[in-house]
Amino acid sequence: MLAKDIIQRVREIQVRTGRPVADVLAGEYISVFKGRGVEFDEVRPYVPGDDIRTIDWKVTARTGEPYVKRYVEERQLTLMLMADVSRSQNFGSGARSKREAAAELCALLAFSAIRNDDKVGLTLFHGGIEQYIPARKGQKHALRVVREVLAHGLDSKAEGAAEWRSRWLPRFSSWRRPRGPSDSTDIGRAMEFLLSVMVRKTICFVVSDFFDEGYEQALRAANRKHDVIAVLVTDPREFEIPPIGLVALRDAESGRTRLYDTGSSAFRRQVKRAAEQRLGDLERRLGRSGIDFIHIDASESVVEPLVRFFRMRERRTRRR
Repeated sequence: MLAKDIIQRVREIQVRTGRPVADVLAGEYISVFKGRGVEFDEVRPYVPGDDIRTIDWKVTARTGEPYVKRYVEERQLTLMLMADVSRSQNFGSGARSKREAAAELCALLAFSAIRNDDKVGLTLFHGGIEQYIPARKGQKHALRVVREVLAHGLDSKAEGAAEWRSRWLPRFSSWRRPRGPSDSTDIGRAMEFLLSVMVRKTICFVVSDFFDEGYEQALRAANRKHDVIAVLVTDPREFEIPPIGLVALRDAESGRTRLYDTGSSAFRRQVKRAAEQRLGDLERRLGRSGIDFIHIDASESVVEPLVRFFRMRERRTRRR
């Protein structure tokens, strides 16, 4: 994909996601993700009419004069998009790949956050951390986030890569290594990175195909401090393989190639059963860890699953 093709794809995503954001998602986003309410700002001398419940007794005792705590309303949120850019994300049997579906999802979330005057950041990962864009405001910044998800790993260098290397690589050099065919997804390492760079509570969407193991503990640890939402992106061919005879299939992350007889109905049933079991097991495990789950089919709309998620969160909030 050339630079001009990437720009065209970003424009297409911007147009396609513009109306859903304006009509549906912006309102849903605001109703679900609310700010922290109020937070401490400073202490100031007491004046008649102040609520005595706001008196800071420690400062008052130390100074001999009454002081009150002042609070400010804090509604701004920070949205961190953690996008898996491992090679398995490049797979697509239809009009778009899993990575392109992930980019469209990131666009919807980023534009929704920007309309609410929230900050948006991006972390790209596979076996290590590939790129980190600190959270900022503005539509130009949101478009950059979408472009980076699409463009990462291509020959055309994405704008800002030099900034990432110069500013963040020295500090997090232990999390970066050259990308190769054997690199697989490491969600646990991505969560460690999140905990290291995000001090304040963050809404974190982890967008991946979750071809990884042993990451649940890291997700739970991140979810204790932040609000972590897992987004599984799949392709229909991971569930249904057409009967086209002997096919050599290569694992995009491990590089291993094996020969399969897709003409065997038993083999096709096994593939479907294994994929459905993986989907169900992942949702159950994440649910037991208190982590919300969204399933995105790369061949279908990403808007509807996101709306269902927002409405589920809103109903759950109301019941509390």
